[in-house]
Amino acid sequence: MTRGYMGKILRVDLSRNELKDEVLDEKLCRDFIGGYGIGARIIFSRQKAGVDPLGPENILGILTGPFTGTNAISGTRFTVAGKSPLTGGWGDANSGGYFGAYLKFSGYDGVLFTGISEKPVYLLIDNGKAELRDAAHLWGKDTYETEDILKAELGKDVAAACIGPAGEKLSRVSCIMHNKGSAAARSGLGAVMGSKRLKAVAVKGKMAVPVADAKGVKELRTKYLGQLGGHIDWIRKFGTSFVTVRSAESGDTPVKNWGGVALNDFPDANPIGANPLDTRKLKPTACFQCPVGCEAIMKEGTGEYKYEAGSYRPEYETIAMLGTNCLNDNIESIIKANDICNRYGIDTISAGAIMAFAMECFEKGLINKADTDGIEMTWGNHKSLVAMMGKMARREGFGDILADGVKIAAQKIGKGADKYAIHIHGQEVPGHSPVAGFHWPATYIANATPGRHTQGSEGFSQELMPEYDRGSFSGRGQAHRIGTCQQHVVMCTGMCLFVVGALPGYQVIAEFMRAITGWDITLDELLVAGERIENVRQAFNIREGINQLQYEVPDRILGKPPHKEGPLAGITVDADTLVKEYVAAMDWDLKTARPSEKKLKELGLDDVAQELWQH
Repeated sequence: MTRGYMGKILRVDLSRNELKDEVLDEKLCRDFIGGYGIGARIIFSRQKAGVDPLGPENILGILTGPFTGTNAISGTRFTVAGKSPLTGGWGDANSGGYFGAYLKFSGYDGVLFTGISEKPVYLLIDNGKAELRDAAHLWGKDTYETEDILKAELGKDVAAACIGPAGEKLSRVSCIMHNKGSAAARSGLGAVMGSKRLKAVAVKGKMAVPVADAKGVKELRTKYLGQLGGHIDWIRKFGTSFVTVRSAESGDTPVKNWGGVALNDFPDANPIGANPLDTRKLKPTACFQCPVGCEAIMKEGTGEYKYEAGSYRPEYETIAMLGTNCLNDNIESIIKANDICNRYGIDTISAGAIMAFAMECFEKGLINKADTDGIEMTWGNHKSLVAMMGKMARREGFGDILADGVKIAAQKIGKGADKYAIHIHGQEVPGHSPVAGFHWPATYIANATPGRHTQGSEGFSQELMPEYDRGSFSGRGQAHRIGTCQQHVVMCTGMCLFVVGALPGYQVIAEFMRAITGWDITLDELLVAGERIENVRQAFNIREGINQLQYEVPDRILGKPPHKEGPLAGITVDADTLVKEYVAAMDWDLKTARPSEKKLKELGLDDVAQELWQH
């Protein structure tokens, strides 16, 4: 087996209580790298269309990349993948921390789950030996309690990825947590884990990740650690919260459920910016082998909101969605709400979007205190936000209406509530405005996992295609195609986007790949792998009957009608042009978004071409 990989994946049939090792094919690794790349290839091949995302046939994958667990700079990340219960299409969620590295140290590159267990269980992998264990004593526990119990039982050298009560109760915005605050958050895959009655995956071991040229990897790490630049100093001190004030003032951050105006409806973001968080910081923390350490844990809450010391510092997306988007300038309430989400296992982006949706429905008279269990869901009411967050996490009262995301909540409320449900094909939109950044429409709409800010960006293509006009709508499709392929490469190797963005160029990834795997591989070959990954994920959605060219995208995120004042006054985004140019650049059909037969065969995906084109 090639270096950089442990060489096998564990297959777990929860219905039959069967575990089987599967050898990881080297060609599969070279063609799809790792993470959701390998996940997409395997799941597309083995799972038929139309399966229930919360049923036994949905395959749930937890997968690493070749850099994970090595000395590569920020070789830390892993991916959870499967059919999303939130969108009905392809779903994946990426995370850092230590779990991915420990999974490889336990002897596996990944785990694939099928079936549904008769009772709650957890998977333990210890130095190549795997077994399913009873999890009755863990069911109902929050994620922090679950990790504590598993460490007490299995030893401090164990890493555990688990769901909280939200995942157990199949909330479609639930996520998978580890390291007491790190989340594989989007796509609602916590509900998939809950549907399988799989409480946790615990991994431990001392098996080294094989590397082709250990000395070369070490030299590359030393070389490029000295060249980290850009945002590193800011993110090292403040995490992503360093952009909060700047983004709010520029109009990038959503205000009042995307219906407000920056600097008017929310004139001052400083109370929820980086500095107030920094004064509450207990100590910084870092993911495995990360030279930056952008995370931090907080001191104990001593004011109006009580939370234990060790609560994770909220990141920008969390602050944006629970702050400006809800007209909430109380930083303590944001820390508390973030802590609730982490403990119960809820995606904070979706959670903030849901709270803003509820507030607007309350303002418009579509719901009232009789509906909301006496909670007054008015704009900026941080006490109500925290109270409703707890109810949503527990599926209590009106919180049960909200627990599956804004699309389903709007359907349950009726009365035209769908007008205020800001989502793309079921996935709540993150905290960056397409009006402020023209690269976001293609990212949010055209990607296989809609409404995601880490799945494709033309900004990543600057190194290879610097000449395109960033100020125009036209001519951006190729730039976005290259950027998306690059981003897939980063995510699937197991590297961190934040650190990669501080490196001197994308050729660094190819250098590490050669040293770790021993392959004579180029950046061009890696980009082709990224394109192959994008096409397989797209084929998954096409087979499910999903066509992103037919999505109903909320007008207000595109500046329709444009704001009359503020930093984005007069701007409307031509999303149709941006998305179609990307689709054309990918060689997908402009009506069906189906990848062309020619393109699929060029990428070596003959079986996918056969299935989509049925020759």
